[in-house]
Amino acid sequence: MQIEYTKVSALGDRKDNQDRAAVVVADEAALMLVFDGMGGHSDGAHAAETGLKVVQDLFMEAKLPLFDPQGFLYMALSRAHDEVVGLGQELAVDFRPRATCAICLIQEGGAFWAHIGDSRIYQVRDGAVLMRSRDHSHVEVLIQEGAITEEEAKDHPMRNFVECCIGGDSPVPDMSITNHIKLEPGDVLLACSDGLWSGLSDDDMAGIGRPGDDNLAENLKTLSVQALSVNSPYSDNTTGTALRWIGY
Repeated sequence: MQIEYTKVSALGDRKDNQDRAAVVVADEAALMLVFDGMGGHSDGAHAAETGLKVVQDLFMEAKLPLFDPQGFLYMALSRAHDEVVGLGQELAVDFRPRATCAICLIQEGGAFWAHIGDSRIYQVRDGAVLMRSRDHSHVEVLIQEGAITEEEAKDHPMRNFVECCIGGDSPVPDMSITNHIKLEPGDVLLACSDGLWSGLSDDDMAGIGRPGDDNLAENLKTLSVQALSVNSPYSDNTTGTALRWIGY
């Protein structure tokens, strides 16, 4: 695989950074991970760190390329959920550690996405967002039903209400897992926490992969600074991993 990859994580206007991110690269596959600890719950950073470690370790132990990518993603996120639930067994359910997450597996010229909550994955081609994941959130349901627009969602009073996450209750949460997504040379994949995408348009997000802007690390840093500026003085932890597919 010929790829370029990078990550960024900024504190924003918060006291601590509860996001965790990684890009794990092997000869036959790569895995992008973003976990966003939920600040309103006990020790969100621990939830994010635990979830990331579980998925990362399972990937590193697996035979690559993965025979059943979708099955692996479901199993890995279920295992991560169970581990995070275990962190809060002694706490009342409302105070247990929780996190949202977005994971992107790249192998054999394509990608498989999985996410829980409002951490997102974008595919950018030729300077435009080709597709993105759909949040497990109340406002996303309203958008899909045509009740509100994407623009109206930015200021909606329930914009931060996430309908599922890892941790908290024992049952495995709803998760979205894609089919195989074909990659073309030059495609950029971006997995990020809501601190990076909130306040920015799809056109803004497409800046990660505009033709002629070949420095992926600088492009991601620029996007992060833009998000921090737009959301100041209430910016959240702002985290993303990006990968450019070049080919074989």
